[in-house]
Amino acid sequence: MPYSDRELLARLIMCEAGGEGEEGMRAVASVVMNRTYAPYGEFARVSQGGNVRNIIEQPGQFTCMKTSINGEYNTQNIYQMDPEEIHYEIADWALAGNTSASVGNSLFFFNPYKNSCPSYFPPGEIGVIYNRIGQHCFYAPTQKYQST
Repeated sequence: MPYSDRELLARLIMCEAGGEGEEGMRAVASVVMNRTYAPYGEFARVSQGGNVRNIIEQPGQFTCMKTSINGEYNTQNIYQMDPEEIHYEIADWALAGNTSASVGNSLFFFNPYKNSCPSYFPPGEIGVIYNRIGQHCFYAPTQKYQST
């Protein structure tokens, strides 16, 4: 039986940002919701008018949705997560339409594994640095994103 949207989001929050504190987890949940309700571009097409599951399950977007990486088993995936109450609370908060002002309309995030964030992410300069929270860099869409 597939996970509910709530369960899927709680597992993704735990997996992608469980070590980033409440602000970091809310920021990641906000990116998921920003993508879900993006008014244009790739994520608008993927979400088909607000389907959070489509956004979370879009291939190649979240490392935690992959069970293998480069042919090796990925031990940090949503199927190995056992969310706690805080993850469900943040999932409920996000699914109720809330987002964190600390990431604005960011559609992208990643951990660069260094002290600085590149100015643009992902490749093609479709996201520009907006903020860093914990280990994650968050990126708002550029004008180039509109044509994705």
